[in-house]
Amino acid sequence: MHTLARRYIQTGIGFLGIGLVLGIYMLIRREIGGTWPHPYLVSAHTHAVFLGFVMFMILGVALWIFPRPAKDDTRYKPGVAQVVYWLLLTGTLARFVSEVAKAWSSEAWLGWVILLSGLAQALGLVLFFWNMRSRIRPVGSQAREAKGERF
Repeated sequence: MHTLARRYIQTGIGFLGIGLVLGIYMLIRREIGGTWPHPYLVSAHTHAVFLGFVMFMILGVALWIFPRPAKDDTRYKPGVAQVVYWLLLTGTLARFVSEVAKAWSSEAWLGWVILLSGLAQALGLVLFFWNMRSRIRPVGSQAREAKGERF
């Protein structure tokens, strides 16, 4: 497994950790304190677990197991995969922190941070799959299908 795939997966595990901590905090407040979690805390928890953990894991595994780019492939660019990592990391982390802060603050600028970080997340996901499109191809299966093998 190469470094970038490992970085995606390790980052996903980190986001799982912060998502679990926030989830436990909200659970304790709800069950012991009788206080339903603030919608911004629920959103922060959801983004940490679903985008931070699940998507980083999916993207890291995709980088690892999808066929390598063909030798003559000029469409896949490893540098774009690096940019995507930083867009998703900063976008997801900024969104998590700003949504947690927004639960206790009414500062208008936090809404802009939430919006811009959400856009960074969306851009990162679109760029990832745009960059990976040439790696989503049959490798070996065409030959097996030509021999009549069915999957």
